[in-house]
Amino acid sequence: MSQMWTQIEEAVAFIRTKTDFQPEIGLILGTGLGELGQSIDAECTIPYGEVPHFVESTATSHEGKLVLGTLAGRRVMAMQGRVHYYEGYSMQEITLPVRVMKALGAGSLLISNAVGGMNPHMAAGDITVITDHINLMGDNPLIGPNDDRIGPRFPDMSEPYNRNFIQTMEEVALSAGIALKRAVYVAVAGPNLESGAEYRFLRAIGADTVGMSTVPENLVAVHGGMKVVALQVITDACFPDALKPANVEEIIKVANEAQPRLAALVTGFLAKAEL
Repeated sequence: MSQMWTQIEEAVAFIRTKTDFQPEIGLILGTGLGELGQSIDAECTIPYGEVPHFVESTATSHEGKLVLGTLAGRRVMAMQGRVHYYEGYSMQEITLPVRVMKALGAGSLLISNAVGGMNPHMAAGDITVITDHINLMGDNPLIGPNDDRIGPRFPDMSEPYNRNFIQTMEEVALSAGIALKRAVYVAVAGPNLESGAEYRFLRAIGADTVGMSTVPENLVAVHGGMKVVALQVITDACFPDALKPANVEEIIKVANEAQPRLAALVTGFLAKAEL
């Protein structure tokens, strides 16, 4: 029995001592969406620190709780705040919650994050849906021995973000009058923001947005056979010839201001999507 399989089983067993709730979809509520967890009709709320093998979030504005319950008529398991690679955890540690979501019954995953925008047609406050990604984090949660019970050795990445889900999200946005743009996302390790030369490079290789999360969770979800959709709020413009010093408080402020639109997209998607 692999170590990963054991960790999943032990985490699931603990959660089952709290509830027999079976989620349809997992939610990762990153910067700008943490408050959506309060809208869930919760059957059970569990701090990460109580779940075997889960690690705790140290990131600003991330609460670090699992919320299992109902939102927009769907059974959800939400991570209210995520854990990042730059916090010093391994790729396997930060993605274990996604494994557990799958083991508990979730066949789909909705991810949100805050990002820098490098595409000149995008501005701070814009919301995008990810169509594809580039992994420049220097690591991968699938490295190491593979357990075929969890997923295949060489998972296909021709559709990392489900095309039907993207279409549904765009239909929801159109109906709600919310501007939603498409983006190719590049993930880097962080925690520093990029230099001007790095932004120029990332834009040149085809990325519209840049951040420090999401790709590991996506890889693990796809490995487990889950369908994924991801929303981003652009919190700052990252143009190499007009860079300004980063302001974390301002970044969080922009993300929070996007909260009502992000929440409307998520709840609209949940009500409409064929999971």
